[in-house]
Amino acid sequence: MSTPALKVKSIDYLKDLNSKLHHTSEFESPVLAVRRGQPFTIKLDLNRELLLQDKIVVQLSLEVQTQKFQEIPLHLAVGPGPDPKTWGAAVASKVQYQCEVKVWTASKAGVGKYFLSVKTEDGVTFKPEKKFFYLLFNPWCEDDEVFLSDETGLQEYVMNDTGYIYVGQATNIVARPWNFGQFEERVLEACMELLRKAGLQASARGDPVSVARAMSALVNANDDQGVLVGNWSGTYTNGTHPGEWTGSSAILQKFSQMWVPVRYGQCWVFSGVLTTVMRAMGIPCRSVTNFTSAHDTDGNVAVDVYINQNGERLNDITRDSIWNFHVWNDVWMKRPDLPQGYDGWQALDSTPQEESQGIFQCGPAPLRAVKNGQVQVPHDTRFVFAEVNADMVTWKVEKSGSGLEKMTKLMVQSNTVGRNISTKTAGHDSREDITILYKFPEGSAEERRVMDVAKAGCAINIPVQEPQYISLDILSESTISLAGPTTVSLSVRSQAHEDLTLTLMGAVQFQVYNGRTISTIKTVKESLTLQPGACTTVPIKMEVMELLSHVSQLRDDLLMRVTAMVESSKPHFICTKDAIITFQYPHITVDIPSMGSLDQPFTCTFTFKNTTGITMENCKLQVEGLGLFKLATFDEGDIGVGKIFRSRIICTPIRTGRRKIIARVTSNQIGGITAEGFITIT
Repeated sequence: MSTPALKVKSIDYLKDLNSKLHHTSEFESPVLAVRRGQPFTIKLDLNRELLLQDKIVVQLSLEVQTQKFQEIPLHLAVGPGPDPKTWGAAVASKVQYQCEVKVWTASKAGVGKYFLSVKTEDGVTFKPEKKFFYLLFNPWCEDDEVFLSDETGLQEYVMNDTGYIYVGQATNIVARPWNFGQFEERVLEACMELLRKAGLQASARGDPVSVARAMSALVNANDDQGVLVGNWSGTYTNGTHPGEWTGSSAILQKFSQMWVPVRYGQCWVFSGVLTTVMRAMGIPCRSVTNFTSAHDTDGNVAVDVYINQNGERLNDITRDSIWNFHVWNDVWMKRPDLPQGYDGWQALDSTPQEESQGIFQCGPAPLRAVKNGQVQVPHDTRFVFAEVNADMVTWKVEKSGSGLEKMTKLMVQSNTVGRNISTKTAGHDSREDITILYKFPEGSAEERRVMDVAKAGCAINIPVQEPQYISLDILSESTISLAGPTTVSLSVRSQAHEDLTLTLMGAVQFQVYNGRTISTIKTVKESLTLQPGACTTVPIKMEVMELLSHVSQLRDDLLMRVTAMVESSKPHFICTKDAIITFQYPHITVDIPSMGSLDQPFTCTFTFKNTTGITMENCKLQVEGLGLFKLATFDEGDIGVGKIFRSRIICTPIRTGRRKIIARVTSNQIGGITAEGFITIT
């Protein structure tokens, strides 16, 4: 009797086994995810016993946009197995009616969605149409270009699904808790759809530089119907206020429902989502905040700032701006496309600021190139260099008799931009200052040399020597309360050898974090006569309702900018100074047990008291705990002055380990009040 043709009846991807070996068991996905350059095992169910003369060929098909599949043959191996650097191979062990096959993928294989088929020597092919797996980058593999040798770094920059994004200002840095949630339900599927939308060829799918650059474009929706619509207008109808998001997973899950852009995001939201996408794909990534960040629109490594005769900042003269903070990303990878020496951290930015090669994308730019002023190194190194190094040029604008504007250059500040560049410390809930990775110390010989290199070919602004006739200071706390009146003082001290007749102008304005002025709260203008060495102080007092009436006009987190300007006619000089002041907001108390057990419910309580001087209308409490419960929203209504609300949620843990709960309170007047709590689940 002849032996029947060998046929494969089904394929078992052995998800539990392979996920554990490939550091992918955390993914809440029914689909197996494995990492390239590392073998995984599948089990074949056969129609008969496997004989010694039988041969099996396994084929993989990568789903891409330009051509539906690219087939990659896997050859039967004899002995211990082939070199895993080859495209792959299968090793069969004899089991009655079953066959375990070990599959290797190359360390440079394209990442994405793969279909697997099995062909026997008898010419029978088994190809389950709905059976597929995801292949990811492998930072644990020495031959992968994203290899990271530090285990603490791997746990932080690939596996950690929570963290912080730093906001505020250089003198008052705030850690905003953020759930990256790369392992949450439908997040990996959303990342695979982004890869498909990118339209990269199979070879480019294996290049982390190409994939990272494509994702920096697709996380924003400007050119390609990507994930997030950016909005800095202050009006967020038909969408979610950027300050209301507690993490990335809710955004990517919403995107995956209809594959249409989610509304709305600002820089920290774009960065948080990009961190999630990169970590899900296996590329080590972190969110990075640059304080006093320059947005240089014309590539001359300088940013122009304009003030009027009252000391008020003007928005409409230039597209250049100074952001109080800007958040982007660092990704870890080799750069085989560049000369030796540019491996390691690369700056990557998905916030749509300027076009690069015709679309809104930025990076990856090697941090070594940024630090050394090598602005021609791809990609977008000049733009990143300006963000952390640009000179700030201040101009005074005044109307002449003919109605034309007269502009006077007041000063050039070369040490203002790029301060306290921050990211979360690997393995600790603390801030790490990584400024030294981006730039040499301000004023050092190396820093001046780098500026000369970077400015070669640019129109260089010659610094204006500040007059030393006076010293000008703004006296205030770095943060102020909204519960009572506030006073800011302008202090002028004479350093001249003769009497000075001066005009002092001061303006207090509200602005949002990207430097855009919203409104003017108060201005002062006084004539002063100072004897040599004398000092005078001019107070600017603001009642709480003066502040709150402006706060309630916009649902953004506002900052208060104070600008002072002193002018003398004889001798003629102009001196300016400015300062940023933030507000103290009420806080949320999170009561949570320190310990809990898997599948055993516990109660978490959130308490909030309105300590401002105004009713907080349409208050909402949003809470999220990865591995504990999904994002939940409580409508608390209007919370009057001094009033308290208290909400409870019952959590049933589905994952072990140290888990974080993030709570956020928003209202029509004030948003982005955030707190966190921790519990260890065993």
